[in-house]
Amino acid sequence: MLLVIYLTVVNILAFILYGVDKRKAEKNKFRISEATLITIAVIGGSLGAFLGMKVFHHKTKKKKFTITVPLFAVLLIICSIYLLYQNYHIVVTEYEYKADSDMNIVQISDLHNQLFGYKQKSLLNKIKKCEPDIIVVTGDAVDRNHTCYQFTKDFFKGAVDIAPVYYVTGNHEMWLDQDEFTSFLSEIEGYGVHFMDGKTEALDDVIIAGAANNSNVTDYGWADDERLKILLSHEPERHEQYVSTGADIVFTGHIHGGQIIIPGKGALLSPDMVFFPDMYEGEHQFGNMTLYLSRGMGNSIFPIRINDYPEIVLLKIQN
Repeated sequence: MLLVIYLTVVNILAFILYGVDKRKAEKNKFRISEATLITIAVIGGSLGAFLGMKVFHHKTKKKKFTITVPLFAVLLIICSIYLLYQNYHIVVTEYEYKADSDMNIVQISDLHNQLFGYKQKSLLNKIKKCEPDIIVVTGDAVDRNHTCYQFTKDFFKGAVDIAPVYYVTGNHEMWLDQDEFTSFLSEIEGYGVHFMDGKTEALDDVIIAGAANNSNVTDYGWADDERLKILLSHEPERHEQYVSTGADIVFTGHIHGGQIIIPGKGALLSPDMVFFPDMYEGEHQFGNMTLYLSRGMGNSIFPIRINDYPEIVLLKIQN
């Protein structure tokens, strides 16, 4: 979302600057430097600059503009299409787990207020096609840096109409103004969202518990229960703690797939500023516990993904 906002703002600014400079030229006033006009085109405002040249009939006879601005406009279009596709093409990654149960679980992680269509319809339609019995949301649904609660509210409001939703917080929820977050939480619980931080709920075939972010993992009181034990958390690095709870399945996120995945090398950078983290996506086995690490939906460190499409995790638990 930040990438879209940036490109919109910089191109509007470029268009305005070309118009202002044309007006100054007509009135023989102090001009905007050509270096500034070229720079605004190079840093992403080339479409606005090109449109300004055409609309205001400005700089249309100078080769440094007639060559540079259209060239960067073409490059901007190509790069924008590529990056937008990388950031908004949602993929579904499917796993199977053998157990005495029959259930489809969809995991959504690290939404970070990312927008996927009007009222999140693109994301919600993808989830619906997975035919989930429950939806688990593993933290950072909102974002401390560009918080638009409405995008995330739209997601939760639509998700509860598909299946029961179970939600735990991530580090970004902990960094928000707590009064605002409490109000947000109250509203989504009103939709029917199950807030799971430090809580346990029993379903017919499974027990679900939620690990509060940055809190010690506790005894969830399920040691003697023979049902499948599912733990929701945010940070995969705490996997040794999760093993100690006796959980069979753990859903986590946080790493964003490294945001840039280099073929043959792996994820570039984790949100904790670790280069080439060992764990950044996929299914991981720790003793009898299976951990599913989602690449997530949104961005945090920087506003782009490369080779790292937004991911819905679909776990099919079958006999």
